[in-house]
Amino acid sequence: MSRSAAAPPPGQDDTVLARLGIKAELARRMGVFGNFAISFSVICILAGGMSLFGYGLDHGGPAVMLGSWVVIGFMTLLVGMSLADVVSAYPTSGGPYFMADKLGGPRWGWTTGWLNLLGLLGAIAGIDYGAATFIGAFAQLQWDVTPTVTTTLVVFGCILLLHGLLNLRGVRLVTVLNSISVWWQLAGVAVIVGALALAPDQHRSARFVLTHFNNDTGFTSPLYVCLIGALLAGYTFCGYDASAHVAEETTEAQTSAPRGIVHAVTVSWIAGFVLLAGMLAAIQDYDATRNTATGVPPAQIFLDVLGTGGAKSLLLVVIVAMLFCGNAEVAAASRMIYAFSRSRALPGWRTWRRVSGRTRTPVPAVWLAICVPFVLALPALWSPAAYGAITAINAVGMIPAYGIPVFLALRKGDRYRPGPWSLGRWRRPIGVVAVAYVVVITVVFCLPQSAPITAESFNYAGVTLALALLLAWLTWITRGRRAYRLTAAGGSASDSPSPVVG
Repeated sequence: MSRSAAAPPPGQDDTVLARLGIKAELARRMGVFGNFAISFSVICILAGGMSLFGYGLDHGGPAVMLGSWVVIGFMTLLVGMSLADVVSAYPTSGGPYFMADKLGGPRWGWTTGWLNLLGLLGAIAGIDYGAATFIGAFAQLQWDVTPTVTTTLVVFGCILLLHGLLNLRGVRLVTVLNSISVWWQLAGVAVIVGALALAPDQHRSARFVLTHFNNDTGFTSPLYVCLIGALLAGYTFCGYDASAHVAEETTEAQTSAPRGIVHAVTVSWIAGFVLLAGMLAAIQDYDATRNTATGVPPAQIFLDVLGTGGAKSLLLVVIVAMLFCGNAEVAAASRMIYAFSRSRALPGWRTWRRVSGRTRTPVPAVWLAICVPFVLALPALWSPAAYGAITAINAVGMIPAYGIPVFLALRKGDRYRPGPWSLGRWRRPIGVVAVAYVVVITVVFCLPQSAPITAESFNYAGVTLALALLLAWLTWITRGRRAYRLTAAGGSASDSPSPVVG
């Protein structure tokens, strides 16, 4: 396997963009570690692993939680490696949609772009709303304040605003925060696992952690429960396309961005396994943890093992990690909005592609990236199921968007020209397995997750995927086929020079 050929000279990044028909507009101030850090921050095992921990306890228990983490992590690494190969050839802020267009044509690019964009916006909604939920659990412990849907939504709005303001300061601050996030998450895992290993008088046996199966789904088939239980890992391992979306702000992007993807998945896979195993071993009362009054099963584990003071401290560790995660996702989404607007794909594209002359940041795109998730979350005021239906597009939008460019590169065969980071002769076998996995996991995301199936328990992921594809088709026939341009003469998807604000 050829992991990386000779990297292009540092000054050649803009030349590569020019060859792809893109005018360099963003500030190139991110290095290889910063590129890795944004994907690692978005995957955020302390967000996905903690937010869906209760789901895992019900849907298969420890055996499925750890077993699926190993399998899904490995398959995700194969997808990440295949995607990294294509990113090396097309290191642009557009990410998957740009690759899909170059490899398959405008319709592929348009559809991939809408899936990826809606997935990113759904991810922001899910991450920051999850952070608001954990803040509510902390407030209940600290001040005995019972969180409500309204207060959670208010906190959610404040978190979005904070992330918008931080991103407006420019990519240099975003890079610093993401770098801190890496060490915060790794140290956080060490602190949580260490505290849970040393504090309790008793631990669950290795046999329990590795083999205990628990089924509270209402379904009787163990195989089916294992499939839907794998969603804890499946939902967590999303967002590593962030390395591609900031490629135009990364030095030596053709090698730095692919490495960022692969390293982010690998480190998350290892650290996440340690975190889940440590949490499961520390469970004192399985049923009490599942049905905790806090609404957050990890908080109950912290309470049982460390008491109120220790629980609050560890909750703060998780909350800060979630805030880092949401901030990184806003950065990735805003770059996707900017790039997609550069291709005239979004209504009002002239506004969303504007770049600040001072920070060289796509300011309007940042605002859109925080406003849309807030609107998506409003249905939570009336129905948790409605909110779940909208945020489900996170995974069912993003995972297919990763697989499409890989599939198109495989379809292109010998006509595909890889970049300096390449899988070489392993591209086809790894890519075939990766595409097959994307198809299977997308179907699994859409399966019913509990029985009996009601309006509240119904899994709306399939519906949201169908609506996303319908939206892509309708927007294509109404305006896309006339307005959409991947690039245009002059190095930009516009007939005039790029507008600058500020």
